[in-house]
Amino acid sequence: QVQLVESGGGLVQAGGSLRLSCAASGRTFNNYPMGWFRQAPGKEREFVAAIRPNHVTYYTDSVKGRFTISRDNAKNTLSLQMNSLKPEDTAVYYCAAQGRSRSNNNLFLLSTYDYWGQGTQVTVSS
Repeated sequence: QVQLVESGGGLVQAGGSLRLSCAASGRTFNNYPMGWFRQAPGKEREFVAAIRPNHVTYYTDSVKGRFTISRDNAKNTLSLQMNSLKPEDTAVYYCAAQGRSRSNNNLFLLSTYDYWGQGTQVTVSS
């Protein structure tokens, strides 16, 4: 059974930092992109960051310069370092992984990903 399990969420003051981790089990994703999405209350799930197997990274504009996505292919893990957090970063953060090759590989779309974690809550107080 394939599982993605996030950890590292919590409550932090504005300007603080958190590091999210995602541990994959049941198969490896070394050859496929992985990403982070988030969903705030009353809003749709949105793209945050993604990383290809060759470590090329992508970010939504609102987190550029503050968040860093990384992966450890040997450990089958994904991480998101979040610095200078803002109240608007408050959301449930989800880890996602693509499980097969796709002709349309737009990493900004939810439909691109085949596996999802259960999410971890990040709350940033002002």
